[in-house]
Amino acid sequence: MDESQFDQAMRDIAEVPAVELIQTAAVHLMSAAAVQCGLGADDHPADLDEARKLINALAALITGAAADLGDHHARPLRDGLRSLQLAFREASAIQDAPGQGPGEKYTGPVN
Repeated sequence: MDESQFDQAMRDIAEVPAVELIQTAAVHLMSAAAVQCGLGADDHPADLDEARKLINALAALITGAAADLGDHHARPLRDGLRSLQLAFREASAIQDAPGQGPGEKYTGPVN
C-alpha cells in the first residue's frame, strides 16, 4: 500500500460512524463465537475454550458501548449475546456456576 492509498483508507475510515464500527466488530465476534459453539453450517466441531474467549470479548464490548449505542442499536446485540451464552451452556458438558459463564461477569447470570 503506497502513501496515497494509506491516506485514502484513513479518510474512508474517518467517515464511518463509531456505532457502525462497533456493530461490525460485534457481528464478527458473534459469528466467530457461534461457529466455535458448534452452530456453524459446515459441521465445525465446537471449541468451547475459544467460544468462551469470544463471548467474553463480545460481552465487554456490548456492555462497555451500550450507553453510546443507545437502546435501538444495543438491544439486538444484547439479544444475540444472550443467545450465544445460552448456546454455550447447551453445548457444554460441564455447567458453569450461575454468573460464571462466558460474559456473565459483564451481563449477570443468564437463564
